[in-house]
This record gives sequence, C-alpha cells and structure tokens, in this order.
Amino acid sequence: MSRANTTSESPPSLTSRTQAPAAPISARQSSLRTANLALLAGHVFAAPEPVSRADVAAATGMTRSTASRLADDLVAAGILTELDPSPASGPGRPAVPLAPARGTFVAVGLEVNVSRMAVRAIDLSGQVLAERVVLDDLEASDPARVLPRLAELATDVLALDAVRHARKVGAAIALPGLVSHETLLRAPNLGWERIDPRRYLAAALEADGLVLRLGNEANFGALTAGRTRPAAPHSDPSYIYLSGENGIGAGIVRDGQVMLGASGFAGEIGHIQVDPTGPLCTCGNRGCVERYAGRRLILAAAGLDEAAAPEELVTAWESAAPAARQAVTRAAQALGVGLSAAINVLDIPTVILGGHLAPLAEILRPELEAELRQRVLSSRWSVPQVITTSQDQTPAVTGAAWSLLEEVVADPATWI
Repeated sequence: MSRANTTSESPPSLTSRTQAPAAPISARQSSLRTANLALLAGHVFAAPEPVSRADVAAATGMTRSTASRLADDLVAAGILTELDPSPASGPGRPAVPLAPARGTFVAVGLEVNVSRMAVRAIDLSGQVLAERVVLDDLEASDPARVLPRLAELATDVLALDAVRHARKVGAAIALPGLVSHETLLRAPNLGWERIDPRRYLAAALEADGLVLRLGNEANFGALTAGRTRPAAPHSDPSYIYLSGENGIGAGIVRDGQVMLGASGFAGEIGHIQVDPTGPLCTCGNRGCVERYAGRRLILAAAGLDEAAAPEELVTAWESAAPAARQAVTRAAQALGVGLSAAINVLDIPTVILGGHLAPLAEILRPELEAELRQRVLSSRWSVPQVITTSQDQTPAVTGAAWSLLEEVVADPATWI
C-alpha cells in the first residue's frame, strides 16, 4: 500500500516532505531533554559528595556543553544549587560543585501512630524545615477527633516562613495499617476502619494546593533506612525493614524499590502466627508476632510501665533482671519465627530494625540472629544479619515527604 502511494500522479510536495517530520523530531528532542534532566539530577542526588558539571558529563556520557546547559536549568529551577568553587588543581577555571538545593522545594509528611502524631516539612537536601510532634495514646481512638488535631499541626507547619516561601511538592500521610485507593481500610491498633483522612485534612492543605496521598507507615519508613536524603542510594539495596510500635510492620525493599504486593498490602510480618494458642491479637487471630514484640507488650512482660522508654528495658536487661531477660528472649524468638518465614520466601537476608526496636537492637540481636541461623534454610551460604538505622522514632513521616521529593528528582522537567 505504501508503494502505491509513492507512485501516484500527485506526489507529496517538497514542503510536506520537509515539514512532516518536524513534530516527531521535536517530540524526540523534548523526550531526550526530559531524560537527560532526570539523569543529571539523579546523578547529583546519588553522589556521596558534590560533583561538578564535568564530573556529571564524564559519568553520564553527555557532552560537557549539554551537561552544563541542563545543570544551569536545574539550578535556575531551584532543584540543584551551586556551591563555592573547588580549589583549582590545574589550568582553567575551578570546578563549581553541584548539590541538592536547600529550602526551594518542600514536601509535607504526616503520620498518625499509636503513640504519636507528627508533621514535617522537608526540602530536597533532606533538611527538616519545620516539624510538629505530639505524643499521645491513640490506641482505639476516634479519627474524627484525632485527624482534626493533625490538621492543626499541618496548618502550623505550613504557616512558618521557611515553608511558606518554598515551592510545595505535595503532602503524604503515613498510617499503621492497610491502605488502598486513598482509603485506610484497617488499622487494628488505632481501631480505625474505612477512613478517608482527606476529608479531615483537606481544608488545611488545599490553601497551598496540596492533595493528600496515603501510604503504609512501614513502607514509608523503609525509604529512609540507610539514607540521609531523598533520592540517595540505599546502603544495602535489598532488606526487610521492621517498623516497631504497638504493632510490628515491615517494608520490604528489593533493589532499592519497596515491594507493595498486588494490592499494596505486603509486609504484615507482625501478623505472622507464632503460636496458634497464644494471646489474642487486635487483628482477631492468636499468637501473632506483635503480641510478643510490640512496644507495650514487651515492656509489660519485662515488668516495666507501658509508657517506659525502650532504653529502660535495655538497662533492666543489662542488670540481668529475670523478667527483662525473659521478655527479650520471647520477643527475639517471635521475631525470629516471623522473619525466617519472610526470608525463606523472599531471599532477603538483611533485616533493619526501626521504631522502638532500634534502641533494643543490641540486646535483641544475639538471640534473634541465632533464631534466624537455625530457621533460615540458606543461612549457611547467605548469613542473615540484623542491623539498625537511626534512632528517629518517626521515620515514616520523613519517608512520606521523601516519596514526593523523589518524584521531583525522577522527573525534574515537570517542575522547570
């Protein structure tokens, strides 16, 4: 058919031949620029130290002129910033290092958990520009009372000068339960079911044009493990991140990406059954991991007040208090059963302890690693290791903000 068209009595004019390809070429050029902007931004954010335009060109294969032009665009947009020139090591002008910009773009992370609610505004460099954290007992709470309080915290954060003058990327809330299609389906420890937080938070966010995104707190917390800023590489590309509060959640990361599962519900390690005849869990089953390793339950088993800090449990364990030793052993065994099942299925032998488990890492690790070595089938060849992350008790609120900021780095052309 195409051959018949080319031999018609009225061949296409020269004008149509030369102009027809213009749109595809323009589209290709635009796509190439978009891809190169993302490549350059991603390289700068992933670099452990500031890098120059020449460094970027060498690492990415761009010409120096292309890398310089695109870097100028990203600096002008406030995505990258130029630092003081490095001392010259030879002829020519000294190199000007590039780094993530501070204070120009901001994302707002929010969280509601059993013992606290929090709001943080974070910029592209990972700097916290403002935050509000309220400690409270929110177990079996009323969302109609809790979420308006969270909205007030968000209003306070958004009103601060450092946040008000920055370009807003978005807002995301971390919740300890099953999230699907912008609805919290179930958060057993909060006692919430089928809640849409947007109806309570919209008024506080809409003035800044922010639309709320929902996510699981363990998945958001996992984004921060081993990293100091958004879009930085993970110290370990694959790991199971345990988020500890009254419950035990997990974010499963493989090759730097959080595994959500078919419906977004992956990671409920806290509800793996350890003992079918064990204590009743808030999920309705018995003997779940979190009934032995949840914050309040492990403290109570150690003979401590449920409001005690994890460090008090460490002190009791170090003094060889029998109840504290027994509580830690039960927690390590329960975690070992749940984690070994996950490792045997996923083949991810690195475990990172977060939340209330992070301060307990040193006393949990010996017995927990012993359980894993015994129960993980491949442990002779791929030894499970238990490590910890920062002592931040609200990493999920940071991860919620980072998840939005990383979209700027992945597609900076949209923001220029």
